[in-house]
Amino acid sequence: DEQTSKRLEAAYNAPEIVRRRALARAALGAQPGDRVLDLGCGPGFYVTELLDEVGPKGSVVGVDMSADMLAIARHRASGCSNAEFFEAEATTLPFDGGQFDAAISVQVFEYVKDTVAGLAEVHRVLKPGGRIVVWDSDWDSVAWHSEDPGRMAAVLSAWSDHLVHAGLPRTLGASVRKAGFDKVQMQAYSFASTDLSPDGFVGALFPLVEAFVRNHPAVSTETVDGWVAEQHALSESGAFFFALTQCCFSALKPY
Repeated sequence: DEQTSKRLEAAYNAPEIVRRRALARAALGAQPGDRVLDLGCGPGFYVTELLDEVGPKGSVVGVDMSADMLAIARHRASGCSNAEFFEAEATTLPFDGGQFDAAISVQVFEYVKDTVAGLAEVHRVLKPGGRIVVWDSDWDSVAWHSEDPGRMAAVLSAWSDHLVHAGLPRTLGASVRKAGFDKVQMQAYSFASTDLSPDGFVGALFPLVEAFVRNHPAVSTETVDGWVAEQHALSESGAFFFALTQCCFSALKPY
């Protein structure tokens, strides 16, 4: 909804999220003149940053299934004639085959039920030799300290319900190959914090987790209030700890 979109917009501006975008774009290696697909473009940060890399002779196409996100993205890219946006799902892309030189998808496939079908759609719309970069988190790897482990487990269990595949990176390499790609490579990154500073990954994410868990039927208001208060107290006392593994997969469509 619109409120969630605004929370995501704020999170995307956090320095750690900016760093992640730089790492993902570097893995993609977009070149001047390329036509690039951003699948699950969200508020359009990757689109506008990739426009700088592909230059005036290139173009970037953002796809998202959220009309609210696309509205933010279109506003962000307003005035850029070489940016386009489409509302669509990953498994039914509205493009002919062989249209793109490269494709990027960050924190998207963990929400796609049929991973291989979505990846196969990207394979279809890429030109031969085209590169794909897929970045997703392994939420089953999260290490998040609490002095009430039972409550922490309840919160994380509820949070995992916002995903289709909480541990997607563990099978993502095989899925990329099944979709027809080769030259598959993977680089893992740990996003870790010892406080809830909004500059860090978890500090940026925390309001999203809290909002989602508050609306979860299996978690009481008392539980969420206690968890939020404890996490802020741990952050203020220097006892906070969070670490999450995220994985960047890259691959090529064979000639």
